[in-house]
Amino acid sequence: MTITRPVTSPTVVPNRLKHRVGNVFVIAYQEPTEALETALSAEGFQHQLLRQSDTAESQTYAAIYRCMLNHQRAWQQAAKATQPSLIVEADFVPVVGMGNLPLPFNPMQSNVGVAWLYTCASQVYSISLGGHAEGFSSATVAYIVTPAAARHLCDLVPQITEQYGTGYSNFDSKIDGFLRQRGFKNYIPFRNYGEHGGFPSPEHRHHGISGIHRADVLYGELAFLPNYAGTGRTRWLRLMRVRLTARLKGVGRSLLGRLVRFKVLRTCSTPKKMLAFAIRRQLTTKM
Repeated sequence: MTITRPVTSPTVVPNRLKHRVGNVFVIAYQEPTEALETALSAEGFQHQLLRQSDTAESQTYAAIYRCMLNHQRAWQQAAKATQPSLIVEADFVPVVGMGNLPLPFNPMQSNVGVAWLYTCASQVYSISLGGHAEGFSSATVAYIVTPAAARHLCDLVPQITEQYGTGYSNFDSKIDGFLRQRGFKNYIPFRNYGEHGGFPSPEHRHHGISGIHRADVLYGELAFLPNYAGTGRTRWLRLMRVRLTARLKGVGRSLLGRLVRFKVLRTCSTPKKMLAFAIRRQLTTKM
């Protein structure tokens, strides 16, 4: 008698953040991280806190350089992983349900570098067949990095040090170009997975940069109040004012051709897709 065994289909992994991300690293200096860690745990992420430890020598470094060294610690661990890693800074405020949001790139694609979950000064280069936006962002508030890209990013620190020493340099704005030169494609999300809840760094202001940046449009409600909202009776009013300003700036960037550059739009092969991406992302009532 012939026994017919049932055919079992391979397990399909949902294309959700909590299923596709392995390690989660929280980059911090002396900031409180309890609210962020609680929110990450509630979303199903197991995380590791990487607090910056200063030495007598490192205290002479620029604050942003020391921050880069802490990101490098995360890159070194992410390089050993088998899945992409999520790296967030201490002032990141995730939206409720972040773990169930879609991955902003094709997990089967072999040349993915980083995917920003929070964007600053973002630009769209192209839209993939799957609807994902290849592009640029300059902030490291929250992003996903693949193991292959993490291995290369470890070499960014020596390059920055050679060019700028241990002084002030916006290393985060160089990540996209650094990885693209090495054959990677980087991605920005349809909407932000959270907010930058911190205050501008005095170091940025000292070098002529305001340092104020907020998410232009969010996927949903924030898991907890950002630090900039304060603790007084007017904290909700301040939150709404900041969020409204950020939304208006986001709309302005789109209208002025800063999200999708007019030159790119004229020369790309899918202008309708790029325009649709820029317009649809703003069509939400979420602040």
